[in-house]
Amino acid sequence: MRETNLAETIRAGHARLRATTDIRQAALEAEVIFVIVPTPSEPDGGFSLRHVLPALDEVGKAIGATAERRVVVITCTVMPGHTGGPIRERLEAASGKKAGTDFGLCYSPEFIALGSVIHDFLNPDLILVGESDPHTGELLEAFYKKVCENDPVIARMNFVNAELSKLSVNTFVTTKITFANMLAHLCEQMPGAEVDVVTRAIGHDTRIGHKYLKGAAGYGGPCFPRDNLAIGRLAREHGLTAALAEATDRANRAEVNRLKESVRAHCQPGARVGILGLAYKPDTEVIEESQGVLLAEALLEEGIAVVVYDPMAQESARAVLGDRVAYAGSAIDCLRECQVAVLVTPWKEFGALRAAALGEHAPRLTLIDAWRLPFASMFLGRHPGRSSRKCGR
Repeated sequence: MRETNLAETIRAGHARLRATTDIRQAALEAEVIFVIVPTPSEPDGGFSLRHVLPALDEVGKAIGATAERRVVVITCTVMPGHTGGPIRERLEAASGKKAGTDFGLCYSPEFIALGSVIHDFLNPDLILVGESDPHTGELLEAFYKKVCENDPVIARMNFVNAELSKLSVNTFVTTKITFANMLAHLCEQMPGAEVDVVTRAIGHDTRIGHKYLKGAAGYGGPCFPRDNLAIGRLAREHGLTAALAEATDRANRAEVNRLKESVRAHCQPGARVGILGLAYKPDTEVIEESQGVLLAEALLEEGIAVVVYDPMAQESARAVLGDRVAYAGSAIDCLRECQVAVLVTPWKEFGALRAAALGEHAPRLTLIDAWRLPFASMFLGRHPGRSSRKCGR
């Protein structure tokens, strides 16, 4: 996976880095052990510990083999109750020691986005620290203060509050995204209404704010969709209904169909549709829950020919779409090969496109723009409603 500034960061810290596949040995030599492994979603929406617990067996053995106090930090997203439950129990069983007394245990998830992981890690808005004991929390807080380039809020609490806070952040953000999309749908149906004007105005209210308040299409990626589902699962476990989170998820999943219908409204029989953007967001090749890929699948089911282009995610998408779509070599080539195009991911290079590069094909092209990039106004088919609102996050 390509990540912005990753190679440069590794080179800069090369003298202080050492790689090994020996988990136990690494844990023996470390004062603080960060556990960063996948926690895949289960069918009911929860997060699996099937990768976490085996790793903790080796970490626990190392803790048991040394007289020095170690701190274990779980950074992957887990269900509320897991850190103080099966995670703590597994470490204690493997080490023969007690968390909070003989070793420290923290839950400290990261709020990072693919494409800007390094920047986000070094410049967080918030750091959550769920701690087994105050001494361990103080040690981890001191670590973050040393490595962060900004001065973030460090919120220390117990395990379950930190676990709930992690899920709550992403669920709130997806609700905000979906609210902006709802406004976009309304603006499409009301002459003179422009979603950007509305969201720009209400975002000045400090109770709301501008960030993520953008009428577009559904959110995607490896975190947002599954955290919403996890809140629903958690509520059901306690005999409750997370109605808002569940409604947000349903509305988000309907966005691809809305975008498909917008394409159909501009698509003549036999026309080919171009999709600009297959990654779920710019600056990554990840296509998990990608609106561009989901749109391609939906159009193919309708028997519509599709040509696609993405600066980084072309090969990732090929593994899913295969030879059912055509792959353009550039954004301009993609536009030249279709009659209707949809700008789904707001890559910077798409904003630099100019209609003049299309020559005589420009007047024959309808562009449905999601992010209202400046060049889109030069094409037919753009208006403050439909052409102003579709895309992935």
